[in-house]
Amino acid sequence: MDPTNAVDQLSLHFDSSRLLLLNGAIGLVMFGIALDMRVDDFRRVWVNKRPVAIGLGCQFVLLPAFTWVLVQLIEPPPSMALGMMLVASCPGGTLSNFLTHLAQGNTALSVSLSAVSTLAAVVMTPFNLALWAGLYPPTAQILRQVALDPAQLAATVGLILGLPIVLGMTVAARKPELAERLRGPLKKLSLLIFAGVVLGALAANLDHFQRWIGAVAGLVLIHNATALGIGYCSSWLAGLNERDRRAVSLEIGIQNSALGLILIFDYFNGLGGMALVAAWWGIWHILAGLSLGWWWSKRATT
Repeated sequence: MDPTNAVDQLSLHFDSSRLLLLNGAIGLVMFGIALDMRVDDFRRVWVNKRPVAIGLGCQFVLLPAFTWVLVQLIEPPPSMALGMMLVASCPGGTLSNFLTHLAQGNTALSVSLSAVSTLAAVVMTPFNLALWAGLYPPTAQILRQVALDPAQLAATVGLILGLPIVLGMTVAARKPELAERLRGPLKKLSLLIFAGVVLGALAANLDHFQRWIGAVAGLVLIHNATALGIGYCSSWLAGLNERDRRAVSLEIGIQNSALGLILIFDYFNGLGGMALVAAWWGIWHILAGLSLGWWWSKRATT
């Protein structure tokens, strides 16, 4: 077998109990985040339209488009290319708000972008995946093989992201004392469960990760650097101030790869290249985001 195609034939082992735990962990994470969300986060979108519009344009237009161009240039194995497109189609990750605060960026803008992009992902994630993967013949073939239904995918994303956010915001608004008690312990519990499940998946497929880590690490490094650069350069070209540039850059560079993993195991049967890219992105973007956030924290925003 051609070694460049071997990863496309690979399916990672991830049993149903772990998948159920992963879905539950993501739900808990989103519920915990929603406890910190307020209606004002969405109102700020109308008050501060320009930076939010630029951030959303980077998230759902430029990043998927540049990813498609990157795939054309690098020509990775089709399953890895599809993994890159899926990660690029996901909303911003849950760590972006913390990293923006660390980097002395506009945290309020980061929170607004996270809130709006997460809700928009119900439509935009399946739309972008179907659009860009359908325009690249090797990935289009995989989509045909799995008979991906964008409407069903949107329903899954809505259940994973939308429902916990609505429930969390409702609890925060109607039972603020309960929300305050739940906030800290719930975040720690959900992140521990998520980390445990992901580490378990890595352990169960350690030989595959060891074999492909070199190729995957290079792809993710380039892809993540592209995402961070898109956010910062687009904001700079649009004339946003430094605090807003940092917020947009980190929002685009920190993707919800955990959502990507769930969709890969739900719809693509743990397709090797996709799962490897999404899993490593989830590790790498934390390292890259913390490093960039620390570097920016030492530099003035004016």
